[in-house]
Amino acid sequence: MSVFIPPAKPVIGEDEIEAAVRVMRSGMVIQGPEVAAFEQEFSELVGGRHCVAVNAGTSALLLSLVAAEIGAGDEVIIPSFTFAATANSVALAGATPVFADIEPETFNLSPEAVEAAITPRTKAIMPVHLYGQAADMRRLGAIAERHGLAIIEDAAQAHGASWEGTPVGAFGLAAAFSFYPTKNMHSLEGGMVVTPDAEFARTIRLLRNQGMERRYANEIVGYNLRLTDVAAAVGRVQLTKVRGWNEQRQANAAKLDAGLGESGLVLPPTIAEGATHVYHQYTVRVPAGRRDTLQQHLTAQGVGSAVYYPTPTHQLPPFAGAARDEDLPETLRASAEVLSLPVHPALTDADLDRIGEAVKSYDFGD
Repeated sequence: MSVFIPPAKPVIGEDEIEAAVRVMRSGMVIQGPEVAAFEQEFSELVGGRHCVAVNAGTSALLLSLVAAEIGAGDEVIIPSFTFAATANSVALAGATPVFADIEPETFNLSPEAVEAAITPRTKAIMPVHLYGQAADMRRLGAIAERHGLAIIEDAAQAHGASWEGTPVGAFGLAAAFSFYPTKNMHSLEGGMVVTPDAEFARTIRLLRNQGMERRYANEIVGYNLRLTDVAAAVGRVQLTKVRGWNEQRQANAAKLDAGLGESGLVLPPTIAEGATHVYHQYTVRVPAGRRDTLQQHLTAQGVGSAVYYPTPTHQLPPFAGAARDEDLPETLRASAEVLSLPVHPALTDADLDRIGEAVKSYDFGD
């Protein structure tokens, strides 16, 4: 019997284990030299911007909003077709998430929908670089500049992606990355705030550590959202490998494209002109009503898959009533049609062949 191919596979190798053990033996395990080194090294991935490590990607989004003084009475435009953390961070900051529709080809925020959603209360646009493909930062940036809005990127899924040659995380006031184990790189758990503004970065540093840089010298009200040195050490190891892993994901995606070429009703990902896709997920479209049975068929064939995201955020109980379904048609269509196939760098050529054959063996009927 063939080994089951999982939809995602976190990498924790001997290098990561040795780094974690080294830090634990050092006794300096919280907010120490490993965190500082991780921040400095990650900066090379985002055009030299200031980097501040925190305990999770959601924390990175939240602190970016708080540092930008976005809160009660303010609105932030976000996609509904994303993980709930995007909207959660806005709500936790005290602001109101305003949901805009997506572009059907890329699943990213539609600039036209963003423009239509702007009101006098809008303070920021939060594009999500979904599945590892950059949103259209040229058009979104122009809208933000025209209306005097901040750009805060949700780059949780897009380590190493770029738009027109500029890496994600290097646009606007701030960006947030996640280092959850299934991401293109991880630190077991963690996040990073990226910004071009040194004073903004200092505010993030205060906010993550009870409002202080020096012990007992609290300057503002802050949180306890520090990253451990153990996590940072793992992240530093992963950072040395992420470019190679991204290249492997891209190669795997190309093989999947070729393998699905004759499957008919399964549409592979579209890469926008100007975008570099790092394939956090390889997400196809399947005709509505057939997605779930295809997923069951793949499971029976030993191929894992996942649906990101079956319920748009605006339909979740915490955000019910925040948007009308009729205003988000592409969001609803995507949630009914998307299916993510394995693309992680641990896949072999034989695995990729099996995935393609499993999809093509499904009987779509007429």
